[in-house]
Amino acid sequence: MKIKLETERLIIREYTPDDFDNLYAILSDAENMAHYPSPYDEAGTQRWLNWCLESQSTYGHALWALELRDTGEYIGDCGVTMQKIDGEVLPEIGYHLNKRFRSQGYAKEAAAAIRDWFFGAFDFDSVYSYMKYTNVASYSTAASIGMRKIKEYADPDDKITYVYRITREEWKALKGIK
Repeated sequence: MKIKLETERLIIREYTPDDFDNLYAILSDAENMAHYPSPYDEAGTQRWLNWCLESQSTYGHALWALELRDTGEYIGDCGVTMQKIDGEVLPEIGYHLNKRFRSQGYAKEAAAAIRDWFFGAFDFDSVYSYMKYTNVASYSTAASIGMRKIKEYADPDDKITYVYRITREEWKALKGIK
């Protein structure tokens, strides 16, 4: 069964192998990848796409494609992947938007929908987001969906990494769920 979520403005769907060109347009662009060590080449993009497809098969969640509901245009991705965060493998909400679609609330809209879906579908007590300390947009998005900064740690790639989290209990309180 393929998973597809819809928000007011977005369709959030599983990646397919046909998404390579759209994903490459984001991952190969230096401005889009400013908070990564470097942009991705075609081989790196294929590894990323394969990782998303494998994560979906293995865990039942992954980064998923984001499309505008009105036009079907691909604008980025958002989802939950299992990530090594300060030595622990934890579920992480990640999001990557094409620079043309930033600062319009799409990341918040997608991340909130993914957060709600994830807590409804899985038994994890928390979900996390982590990012390079200079990625203000990323930690602002995490905070906007109810996450709070719980730590920072030294990271050889990013120098300092911030970790945000929302617990199941915090999510229930936010949503008014008893």
